[in-house]
Amino acid sequence: MARMHTRRRGSSGSDRPAADEPAEWSDVDADAIEDRVVELAEQGHDPSVIGMKLRDEGVKGTPIPNVKLATGKKVGEILEDNDAAPELPEDLRRLMERAITLTEHLDDNGQDHQNKRALQNTESKIRRLANYYRGDEIDADFNYSYEQAKERLE
Repeated sequence: MARMHTRRRGSSGSDRPAADEPAEWSDVDADAIEDRVVELAEQGHDPSVIGMKLRDEGVKGTPIPNVKLATGKKVGEILEDNDAAPELPEDLRRLMERAITLTEHLDDNGQDHQNKRALQNTESKIRRLANYYRGDEIDADFNYSYEQAKERLE
């Protein structure tokens, strides 16, 4: 969704190396990895942050380069199995946080037309993502509004 409201091209990123089996130097038990994922989720970390922490810090000092190869499940699936999944998808929640900060900024700075446009674009992305997730990950009657977003995220 990065190029939805601009004419610029997206930036290229690096690809993860293709692997079919976990690295031999990372021999951590799958149950220990799942316990660490749930522990990090209870601390309030998002699934993407959990993956980075496992990559950098690991479990008991051993890094986990790829959770899916090591356990057979993605981080989100592990969280769902242990009833620790967040109530909103991470991308939707981050967009709602951005819209809240932009709205609060516009309350103080009403003539900031650039941020007014950024708020319109962000709310458009929120509505599109809500249509995508509606029924599966969020309620079927979910409609975005500033007040409702502020209430959900507090």
